[in-house]
Amino acid sequence: MSPYTAEFLGTLILILLGDGVVAGVLLRDSKAENAGWLTIVVAWGLAVTLAIYAVGRISDAHLNPAITIALFISGDFPAEKVPGYLLAQFAGAFSGAVLVWLYYLPHWRRTDDPGRKLAVFCCAPAIRSYGSNFFNEAIATAVLVLGILFIGENKFTEGLNPIVVGALIIAIGLSLGGTTGFAINPARDLAPRLAHFLLPIHGKGSSDWAYSWVPVAGPLVGGALGALLFKLLF
Repeated sequence: MSPYTAEFLGTLILILLGDGVVAGVLLRDSKAENAGWLTIVVAWGLAVTLAIYAVGRISDAHLNPAITIALFISGDFPAEKVPGYLLAQFAGAFSGAVLVWLYYLPHWRRTDDPGRKLAVFCCAPAIRSYGSNFFNEAIATAVLVLGILFIGENKFTEGLNPIVVGALIIAIGLSLGGTTGFAINPARDLAPRLAHFLLPIHGKGSSDWAYSWVPVAGPLVGGALGALLFKLLF
């Protein structure tokens, strides 16, 4: 398997399980309905862990354009591989979102609130304030990149790194995720948002393109900031 195929599959797994838990919690008549924020955050952390285990040995499991660009900035990833990784990540995220739509197919019609349907695919802020929302996404992603680079500087028992990274995702979600839903990954938000826009989802409403730049620009800026801080301070 090529690294690009691995990035595609890893990001697909991430979105299938990550958006899948949001669908289970938000869509009507799911057995997980109303299970809450803690369920969502923990499941996202476990989704990251499984996706890294699946493809980490092949592509190092970036699964996130902000990570790929941050590692390029830090000098740990070659420039010629960046476009292929980004394309694979966006394609995997889109495909994962389509699978979530198919998996929960009977539940879309039973769910009246279009906002809940959109939230399965992408993030929306608790309080819409573009400047603050951008700052939140940038800081949370800077913490993500710094955390991953910190983890890389330590030696763990072989095979434990994905679990530690999953715990990092849970920590970010619980501590910093309540304002914007912690996209911290442009592919995780933009590609599923596009899927929401294109798919024939019953009563889906707007895809909220006015907000869509925040979960893309914020993580990209924050990831670069995290990489630069790491190079400067450590």
